[in-house]
Amino acid sequence: MVQVRVLGVALDAARQHVVLLKPLLEPGGEGRILPIWIGAQEATSILIAIQGEQAPRPLSHDLLTTLFDVVDARVEQATVTRIDGGTFYAELTIATPTGAQVIDARPSDAIALALRAEAPIVVEDEVLEAAGIAAELLEEHEDARDDDAELDEFKRFLDEVDPEDFQG
Repeated sequence: MVQVRVLGVALDAARQHVVLLKPLLEPGGEGRILPIWIGAQEATSILIAIQGEQAPRPLSHDLLTTLFDVVDARVEQATVTRIDGGTFYAELTIATPTGAQVIDARPSDAIALALRAEAPIVVEDEVLEAAGIAAELLEEHEDARDDDAELDEFKRFLDEVDPEDFQG
């Protein structure tokens, strides 16, 4: 397993949202980036969490975070566990008063909750190997602003890629 960070959320050519995950210990432009296609509401929730903002009214992920607090539970980790037929799968590890619980989750929900809890997000090595793309297509977010050519190359990649390209 490899711990990752959320680089951001992008739109592909079909205007579908993609969350981009990058291993923590890899410098920008090296290694692999894992794109996971997600829904618009989940993309909004992830962006709000990344920016440290709050929606005017609680989103579903905010409600779950509050519920965890009320029942003395916390998100310990989000894990992207596998990819099957182009569909990504994830699990949430929740610490509860009765012990750790592992819950099946969509990757987008697991990521949104982990960000709110400041919990680690990890990806199984096999998933990163099977569905990751070369990181040189995108520099770190800070560097991408300085190097429009690499960002343009990554945008071209997103314009041409299809979620079915990642089916096993």
